[in-house]
Amino acid sequence: MKSIKVRVIVERGSDGKYSAYMDYYDLDFGLSGFGDTAKDAIADFYEAFEQEKKMCEAEGKRPPKLEFDIRYDVSSFLDYFAGILSKSGIEKITGVNQKQLWHYSSGNRKPKAQTVHKIQERLHLFGKELQQLQFAD
Repeated sequence: MKSIKVRVIVERGSDGKYSAYMDYYDLDFGLSGFGDTAKDAIADFYEAFEQEKKMCEAEGKRPPKLEFDIRYDVSSFLDYFAGILSKSGIEKITGVNQKQLWHYSSGNRKPKAQTVHKIQERLHLFGKELQQLQFAD
């Protein structure tokens, strides 16, 4: 069975809670997850998927093989990677001021599309640098 690639959007709501939901409508079910953090919402999403697979199996159906493509809004990204990437580090990588990053993280402000693109582009460049990293023996 070929896997189906499904986009999953992770975003922070106006209530400060996080959601993760499928942005795919060609299945006979939808999946979503919610939580106090982006990690909690993603974990809840995967739990919903496991429950859906069990329901399919209980009905004698073969559950679809799904491959999830996780997409974050900036606030969710900052929350999800908070223990790994500091605001100071993200500022150095992206050139976006820490104060702005804190506003985006808290949900007080949303970045303009241009700023979102800048953050994503610079993080991708940083990721490519890391992929090319070689330590001397």
